[in-house]
Amino acid sequence: QVQLLESGGGSVQAGGSLRLSCAASVISEPSYCMGWFRQAPGKEREDVARIDYYGTTRYADSMKDRFTISRDKSINILYLQMNSLKPEDTAMYYCAARRWTCFDGSQWSVWGQGTQVTVSS
Repeated sequence: QVQLLESGGGSVQAGGSLRLSCAASVISEPSYCMGWFRQAPGKEREDVARIDYYGTTRYADSMKDRFTISRDKSINILYLQMNSLKPEDTAMYYCAARRWTCFDGSQWSVWGQGTQVTVSS
């Protein structure tokens, strides 16, 4: 059974940086696409970024100049480097995985428990 474990969340002031990590054995599997999502209180979950095994990425427009997703296959860690954080980035951040397709509207099959990011002004 695939398990995802996020870490790295916390509280930071606006303009600061955080790096989230997601540990999962499938990060080194070619068939798995990995992604980051977030959900703020009272809002729908939104796509942050995704990456396939070969390093192809896609970002939400509002984050692509500030966030970087990466995948270290040697140690099975997925990262999300977040710079120039804004109060509106405050949310629970989730790591997710799915097989075969990466950039279409298919469902994500595995989710982590989430890590909280809070950005104060």
